[in-house]
Amino acid sequence: MGVMERVKAPAVKARAAKPAPVELPLDSILQGDCVEMMRSLPAASVDMIFADPPYNLQLGGDLHRPDGSQVDAVNDEWDKFDSLATYDRFTHGWLKEAKRILKPGGSIWVIGSYHNIFRVGTALQDNGYWILNDIVWRKANPMPNFKGTRFTNAHETLIWASMGEKSRYTFNYRAMKTLNDELQMRSDWLIPICGGGERLKKGGTKVHPTQKPEALLYRILLACSNPGDVILDPFFGTGTTGAVAKRLGRHYIGIEREDDYIAAAKERIEMALPLDESAVKTMMAPQAATRVAFGMLVSGGMIAPGSVLTDSKRRWKAKVRVDGSLDCEGYPAASIHKMGAAVQGAPSCNGWTFWHVDTKDGLREIDTVRQNWLLANEA
Repeated sequence: MGVMERVKAPAVKARAAKPAPVELPLDSILQGDCVEMMRSLPAASVDMIFADPPYNLQLGGDLHRPDGSQVDAVNDEWDKFDSLATYDRFTHGWLKEAKRILKPGGSIWVIGSYHNIFRVGTALQDNGYWILNDIVWRKANPMPNFKGTRFTNAHETLIWASMGEKSRYTFNYRAMKTLNDELQMRSDWLIPICGGGERLKKGGTKVHPTQKPEALLYRILLACSNPGDVILDPFFGTGTTGAVAKRLGRHYIGIEREDDYIAAAKERIEMALPLDESAVKTMMAPQAATRVAFGMLVSGGMIAPGSVLTDSKRRWKAKVRVDGSLDCEGYPAASIHKMGAAVQGAPSCNGWTFWHVDTKDGLREIDTVRQNWLLANEA
C-alpha cells in the first residue's frame, strides 16, 4: 500500500481586526460622580483637561461685610470634606482617571486657591504628571478682605502639566505672543473676575459661587488645544469650558452632579455662538509690541473675534482673528499696528488710533474701547 503524504498547508496570516472607532459623548454633559463618569470614557481619548475641583475651603462660619451684609461665599456641600486625608484620596482618584483618558500628547490644567492647590500639585507629581508651569491669575477686581486680618486674596493659581517629563504637548506659542501684542506671555495673568452680564444669576443670586471668567478659559484653550480637539472638564459647573470650546471650534465633554448647574450650563452653551473659520485662524508670525495688549480686549469679549475694524474714513476693512491679529484682503495677517502701517504703505502706525469699530454710539477708535476696559477693571 502506498503511503499518503500529508502536506501541510501554508499558514494563513490572520488579519488584524480594525479597532472599533472610539465613541465619545462629544458636546454633552455627563451627570454623576466625576471618577465614575471618567471610567466610562475610553483610554487615551481626550486632548486636554481643564479641572476646577472643589477647593475644600474649610470655612468656619458666615462671612460678613463691615455693613453687616453677608458675603456670598462657598458653603455648598460639594466643597466639604471630612479631613485633608479624605480630600487627598478624592484628588488622587480623579487625577488617576484623568491620566488614563488623556492622550499621550495631552495636557491638564488645574485651578485652585491656597486652600488646595499645593496638595493638588503634590498629587499631580505623585501620579506621574510633569508640571510645565504654574500660572498666577491676578484678579483685576478681587473681593477685599473684610476682616482686615490678612492680605487681600487677589489671585488663584493654575497648574499646567503634561503626561510625563518626556511627553509631547500642545503649546501655541505664537498665538499667545500675538494675543499679547508680541510680548512673550508671562505666567502672571491679569484678568477680571466673572461679573456683569457674564455672571449667571437666578432670582438675583449667583447660580455658582466660583464661576470662572470666559477670558481665562479662552486663553487656556487657545494656548493648549487646536480646533477639533476634545476638552474634558470633570467639574463642569455652569459650563464656562463648554461655552468657550464651542466659540473656538473645540469639542467638550462636561461632568457635573448638580441639576441646577447642568440646566444653567445647557442654556448658556446653547446661546454661545461659534466663531467663523477665518476668525479662528491664529497668527503665526511676529507682530509689534504695545504697552496694553489688543488681545486682552478680544479674549475679554470687548471686541469679538470676527468683528470688522475700519479706518476713520472707511477706506480699509480688517477682520479681527481669535488671537487679536487682523485679516485684511491682500495683506498677510498682522497686528493692529503692522496692519495699519501696511495698508497705508507707512513705516509705522499706532493701531489704537488708526483702527475704529462700529458701536451703538457710532464709529469709535479702538483706543476708546481700551480706555473703557481699563476703567471698568481698575483694581
